[in-house]
Amino acid sequence: MKIIAINGSPRDNGNTFCALTEVGKAITAEGIDFEIIQIGGKDIKGCVGCGQCFKNKNGKCAIDTDILNELLPKIKEADGLVLGSPVYYSGIAGTMKCFLDRMFYVSDSNGNWFRHKVGASVVAVRRSGGTMAFNSLNHYLYITEMIIPASRYWNVVHGAKGGEALQDEEGMQTMRVLGKNLAWLLKSTNNIDAKTTEPEQEAKVKTNFIR
Repeated sequence: MKIIAINGSPRDNGNTFCALTEVGKAITAEGIDFEIIQIGGKDIKGCVGCGQCFKNKNGKCAIDTDILNELLPKIKEADGLVLGSPVYYSGIAGTMKCFLDRMFYVSDSNGNWFRHKVGASVVAVRRSGGTMAFNSLNHYLYITEMIIPASRYWNVVHGAKGGEALQDEEGMQTMRVLGKNLAWLLKSTNNIDAKTTEPEQEAKVKTNFIR
């Protein structure tokens, strides 16, 4: 089994990466493969609404000048997805939206690859707008009937400079618990007896902006 994370931040080692890595540590600890695909900072075109993916039904986007079609087979075969983005003006990064619009449109036109797979979203923000961006990512998961686990808080980490999110103890706990719940849910939906290994509930960590 494998879960793929998509990093929509142009900073490949920034706070979004820190959040995804923390999720991944909990997933791999349960014996599930985890990989982060870096798409932030790439030259990725937006969907033009041509409808060719519905006409051709070949599992590809008609736009073939970027990396989307190259990555689609690997993403299609994954058992779960984690979408990660920084927050720009209370929304997700533009490159990430371009990628997701086309990826999910191709999936939808070819029988909905992601139906009943596990999925989650995480965002990294300096101060505010995190929940709005988080909701934007979740729209892709909900409309494709993905199964979404919860965590101890909304899946948002805080930090400005790269790596500062590691100081957000509550945010890191949220990522860690999310990873555990993703792994447990994936095992459960794949008919693996995960009930006896249900993740132990962690005591709530609380960190505040002003101390």
